[in-house]
Amino acid sequence: MYPLLFRHVLSRLDPEFAHHAAIPVIRLLGMRPFAWAARAVTAPDASQQVRALGLTFPSPFGVAAGFDKNAVMVRGLDALGFGHIEVGTITAIPQDGNPKPRLFRLVLDRAVINRMGFNNAGADAAAKRLRRLRRRAPRAVIGVNIGKSRVVEVEDAVADYVASATRLAPLADYLAINVSSPNTPGLRGLQAVETLAPLLRAVKDAAGSTPLLVKIAPDLSDDEITAIARLAVAEGLDGIIAHNTTISREGLHTAASVVEAAGAGGLSGAPLKQRSLEVLAVVRAAVPDDFCVIAVGGVETAEDVRLRLDAGATLVQGYTAFLYRGPLWGRQINRGLRAR
Repeated sequence: MYPLLFRHVLSRLDPEFAHHAAIPVIRLLGMRPFAWAARAVTAPDASQQVRALGLTFPSPFGVAAGFDKNAVMVRGLDALGFGHIEVGTITAIPQDGNPKPRLFRLVLDRAVINRMGFNNAGADAAAKRLRRLRRRAPRAVIGVNIGKSRVVEVEDAVADYVASATRLAPLADYLAINVSSPNTPGLRGLQAVETLAPLLRAVKDAAGSTPLLVKIAPDLSDDEITAIARLAVAEGLDGIIAHNTTISREGLHTAASVVEAAGAGGLSGAPLKQRSLEVLAVVRAAVPDDFCVIAVGGVETAEDVRLRLDAGATLVQGYTAFLYRGPLWGRQINRGLRAR
């Protein structure tokens, strides 16, 4: 049913408008009695539990950052069967993000280009929502992804990240440092080891006992990925999220004129399948066996999740395929993993 709805209705809507229209529906699914009904058909099997970061994840498959930027859909996404929800990216200072339009579907490629620019209500607003969630939805595993505020200069980024970490780490099951979005000027430069090391150190101090991970870009060379992975281990981080969106446009089936019209931004979805596995292999080879590696990129099916788990991922995340597969996507993944 959802493929027909997407083909004839949703694909004709502006993608950002369609996303915002789905928010109240997903929120409703997180409320009683709808949440009970949803969990009855979406919940992962007990055999799918994963122990990582000192936490128990009901399933290895969760929602990547970017889908729920302001922590407003956590209960609904949990009811839809996702093993964890990573909210954000959240910045210390509220910001509107980049001018619209800023989200574009590449339907032939089952992909998306976005240049959202960390649009969010800020760390203080997120902290208020997370406090309420901790009272109402203690079962959900919630990661919090933090990034640099756009108005803050790159040389002042450390203090900006620390401000977010101080507010949000006590309310998060884990904290993720985003230095890899292509949509905030200068942000990816923070991935250089000499600038990343003091940032990781400062945020780790601010995060206290909350597990800390760093999210990297797929456009780095393998040597750069290895260096960051080793740095994360040396600085006492708990894991790496591999990876963010790509600025590459290679191998797309969508007409070049359509891709060019969409313009700059990060590409996500099916075209990242191969690079996702490559980056995962490089990271896993550089870190200890018990180091948490979360694989992201090009994940659509239970087989995609299984490939990443077999390749050494501790957990797996997805986002873009939700747009193409609909609200029962988590259920499809869970059933596929259970059948396997």
